[in-house]
Amino acid sequence: MTRDPAGILAACDARGVATLTLDRPDKGNAYDRRMLDLLAAGIARFSADPAVRVLVLRGNGRHFGVGGDILGDPRAHAGRDDGGPLMLDVCLALDACPKPTVALVHGACIGGAFALAACCDVLLAADDAMFAVPELRLGFPVAPYVPLFERALGARALRRLLITGERIGAAEALRLGVAHRVCAVAEMEAALAALVDEVMLSAPQATAAAKADLRRLAGLAPTAALIDTLQPEFRRGFEAAEGVEGRAAFRDKRRPAWAPKGE
Repeated sequence: MTRDPAGILAACDARGVATLTLDRPDKGNAYDRRMLDLLAAGIARFSADPAVRVLVLRGNGRHFGVGGDILGDPRAHAGRDDGGPLMLDVCLALDACPKPTVALVHGACIGGAFALAACCDVLLAADDAMFAVPELRLGFPVAPYVPLFERALGARALRRLLITGERIGAAEALRLGVAHRVCAVAEMEAALAALVDEVMLSAPQATAAAKADLRRLAGLAPTAALIDTLQPEFRRGFEAAEGVEGRAAFRDKRRPAWAPKGE
């Protein structure tokens, strides 16, 4: 595990489960320029590493993340003149990560931290988790993040959260589809372990291709013409090494080669 005093823990275990931990617990994991730089670098590193099978995002201390450090480093919210990434850039990099991504959320998950968690494929929430988008209460719009929040919440629910700035709990987040599962804080590690076991059964290259397809095809109508353009991609995957191995494993009633043994 590597730890940067400016606020990120990065680790990857022997199975290929990589973890990026927001680590400014005394600030509620509020992000500043340095944290964004480190997050961007960590996501890029783990996205490109063929040994990584899953990327987990979590927070240290009482909260997942309380949003931007608006009273601290103003560069975290400025334009790109200083050459550093914005939280939006980090969100988009996480959204484009070819690995399965999991957000493990406890405590507060607010503003940009909420957007970041919403860009993960799966969001596991502790029963003490709380979500909010309070930017309008602070006097500024949330414009660049609207597409990310709308995808997670839907337009109607997002209107409510934006104009009220209210906080919603884990149960409401589950109802709205923001969270995929809610469990007690003490059960979070077991829930994560079970999810990772399931994810490890999916072929890595096929998973990356599926994620790319989901991003590229989101919102498109399933017309015959579109299906015709996608059929060759399906055939290539079916005949590729993973497709051959997956069918052989199914036929032989064994685990495929990409699934860690003994799980």
